[in-house]
Amino acid sequence: MADPWQNNTYHQGGGDSYGSYGEGGGHDGYGYQADYPPQEEDAASDVTEGHDEEDQMYEGEYQGIPHPDEVKAAQRAARAKARAAGSAVSELEELSEQYEDIMEDCGHGKFQWTLFVVLGLALMADGVECFVVAFVLPSAEKDLCLSNAEKGMLGLTVFLGMMVGAFLWGGLADKVGRRRCLVVALAINCAFVFLSSFAQGYGFFLFFRLLSGVGIGGTVPIVYSYFSEFLQMDKRGEHLSWLCMFWMIGGIYASFTAWGIIPRYGWGFSMGTEFQFHSWRVFVLVAALPAIASLVGLTFMPESPRFLLENAKHDEAWMILKQVHDTNWRAKGQPEKVFTVTHIKAPKTAEDEFIEIQSATGTAVQRWAVRSLTLCKLVLRNVASLLSAELRFATLFMAIIWFCMAFSYYGLSVWFPDMIKHLQHEEYESKVKVFHKERVENFHFNFSLENQIHKEGEYIHDKFISIEMKSVKFESSLFEDCRFEDIRSTDTVFENCTIRSTVFYNTDLWEEKFIDCKMENTTFEHNKYGCHLDTVEENDVLIYLVSFLGSLAVLPGNIISALFMEKIGRVKIIGGSMLISAGCTFFLFLSFSQSAIIAMQCLFCGVSVAAWNGIEVVTVELYPTSKRATAFGVLNALCKLAAVLGSSIFASFVGITKVVPILLSFTALVCGGLVALKLPDTRERILQ
Repeated sequence: MADPWQNNTYHQGGGDSYGSYGEGGGHDGYGYQADYPPQEEDAASDVTEGHDEEDQMYEGEYQGIPHPDEVKAAQRAARAKARAAGSAVSELEELSEQYEDIMEDCGHGKFQWTLFVVLGLALMADGVECFVVAFVLPSAEKDLCLSNAEKGMLGLTVFLGMMVGAFLWGGLADKVGRRRCLVVALAINCAFVFLSSFAQGYGFFLFFRLLSGVGIGGTVPIVYSYFSEFLQMDKRGEHLSWLCMFWMIGGIYASFTAWGIIPRYGWGFSMGTEFQFHSWRVFVLVAALPAIASLVGLTFMPESPRFLLENAKHDEAWMILKQVHDTNWRAKGQPEKVFTVTHIKAPKTAEDEFIEIQSATGTAVQRWAVRSLTLCKLVLRNVASLLSAELRFATLFMAIIWFCMAFSYYGLSVWFPDMIKHLQHEEYESKVKVFHKERVENFHFNFSLENQIHKEGEYIHDKFISIEMKSVKFESSLFEDCRFEDIRSTDTVFENCTIRSTVFYNTDLWEEKFIDCKMENTTFEHNKYGCHLDTVEENDVLIYLVSFLGSLAVLPGNIISALFMEKIGRVKIIGGSMLISAGCTFFLFLSFSQSAIIAMQCLFCGVSVAAWNGIEVVTVELYPTSKRATAFGVLNALCKLAAVLGSSIFASFVGITKVVPILLSFTALVCGGLVALKLPDTRERILQ
């Protein structure tokens, strides 16, 4: 019996023939017809006038370097020869090879770069989401009256929402579609970000940020799966690495906008005491702009044709592939290039038939219920298949690598700024002024008090009028016949004090400020209740600066990893970067100043980004199309879990010891790096 691959060829220029697509005739498989219809001499395109492709010489021919087209043709011929010599392949394996050939013919051009920007904005939105809560907390805690426990819960909730979102949208993207799920996920994020900016209570703000996290959590697994399916094999590693750069741009964008907006309290407005809209709420809205821009751009983007082919939607996939082909070649000035694929063989699965049969019966509500239940079952079945015999070790290795990398990266990302704040606090406390047994009588305090401790003092007939008290503590002191009026305080307490015949008028000194104090004939009038009310206090710029420098330090590592992803290989980049990052952590033992810690953060972020790029590329390439987004979603959800654990554990040791965080991060990075070296090299692997 003749080999069906040998009966179908297409010709290019000099007559070299390569295996084409399909089985039998051109109507049953991929039909190529590269001998374009003859044109009269006068009918030549204006774009190509004066250019004869056969007369042009590739500059590498002088050195005997093969033309890139010849290399691709040779690779395609080798794949066809392997198919002819090997045993029978499945429909999906055949589709993978055929799809790679089509993407090579479509080329890499305007379409991919447009999609790159649109999906990059979605990835940028994910990066922004990771910084928003940290930036708004210093201001939001004043409006929402947050305790330390509530602030910690808010940061935790965002990551939990992203973890749920990654799992949910990753699984749905393999069954419903990449573009459709990404649109819905971004729409959910935008809607609840908008609502959270107007939420006046802590409960509603927490709930809305949780749901916005669920929305944005779907971007990472979908974006990489979606974009990879429009890339040919030799472009995949590099361009997926370039895509990672948008996450860094998100951090820079968040830092700059927070720096420019949050300290400007005049940008907000109030409606009585019930509705406050301060500048940090404006920042929350501005932070959603990348997600909105990506959402608008996605309305002009098509679904992944590879996903459509996997789900037996041949005609839709063909139209999209033709759009990609025509868009690229027109932009390159060759509109006469014809998309010659006539038919694409798309396997039909039992899962599709099951949904179709069930949805064709019963009422609309019953059909919706059956379809939803079936979809849930298919998603869970897909998740379970990640532990099948074929994928078990790949999933285990990738889970270890994702967890170790995220645990160290996010843990240290929290530890660095917390350590800087701790050093600042220690320096601040070292300058505290202590007043012991002072007696002040008939004195008018019209100047602010800051960073002071007053022990066993006596204050008789004194006035504290229109002043600020910051980090002031009165211990075992006596206040007699004094008046406190228009006081704004921060971190100010009275402990074991006796307060007699004293008036507190229009102050924020309430019961919690007085610890074990004895009150005699003391009155409080027009007291300001609530949380920190010193809203004119300048925000700490350091949090923005540290975040900005950390994001900017990623740039060189991102560029280097993108340029060498194909040359060095994903496995070596992941393993090498993680082991180098582990070595960098030991320099933290030598970091005793704020500047040294900032420098170490920049070094760590710059090195670790290469590992992140490699991890994301390998995750895309290890899994087949029907499980790619699901696997990415599960692993990204595990990443968020590791982030929660790492940030919680590392933060608890700030001010206690540096040894534990350093050893934990070192151990995790070494383990992850060694496991990464066991991964297969996927550079030459066709997208399954």
